Amino acid sequence: MSFLDSEIWIQLMTLIGEVTFFLILGMLLAAVALAIIAAASITRGKFYLPQILIPGMVLLEGLVKAFCKLLGLDDKDLITFFITLRNTMNTKAFSETPVEQRAVFLPQCLRSAQCPANLTPEGLKCRNCGRCSVGENTAWLEKRGYRVFIVPGSTFIKRMVKKYHPRAIIGVGCLMEVKDGIDMSDRIGIVALGVVNLKDGCVETVADWGAVRDAAMLGIKHSSDPVDFHGPAE
Repeated sequence: MSFLDSEIWIQLMTLIGEVTFFLILGMLLAAVALAIIAAASITRGKFYLPQILIPGMVLLEGLVKAFCKLLGLDDKDLITFFITLRNTMNTKAFSETPVEQRAVFLPQCLRSAQCPANLTPEGLKCRNCGRCSVGENTAWLEKRGYRVFIVPGSTFIKRMVKKYHPRAIIGVGCLMEVKDGIDMSDRIGIVALGVVNLKDGCVETVADWGAVRDAAMLGIKHSSDPVDFHGPAE
């Protein structure tokens, strides 16, 4: 009798099958629970069990999305909730990081279609021509000690992080770009806050500059001049 026909092999396969079944069942139940918690948090505007939600959604994102759809939530609702949750969880650590160890990453799509800026190894260098709001807000951020990068993609972000080693960043972009940026920051141990654009697209998008400035001022007790952080974006 071969080993594959032996009692030991049969018992081993039975054990593996049972363990696999209970693992799958556990994952499904966990995904259902996370989807219910996320749905309740979104509909009521309050975070429930954030310490469980974040790792759970990272590990079981696909399943959680599927069950959230069954509960009437779309991907946009869930991603927006994820970004808001991460921002809330990261606010304290961001506030405690010195400004000189922070950076801001802006997408190049914010610039005017007639932008005269040139692409350099560190991204676009704004000429502050006044054709869009990037120059004014970049100057405001730099005045407060931030490194500001206007980048065409994640490759530039990784390059600048590797070169300057910021401990905390503010990432601006469309919904998925911000989520992906927060995920990437988590993997490399950087505290990240995400600000989603008010208007998406490939050209002349609109940033929520009020939210960007609010985030930038976290942990900064005094500014050199008064600024309306809640002013309307252009």
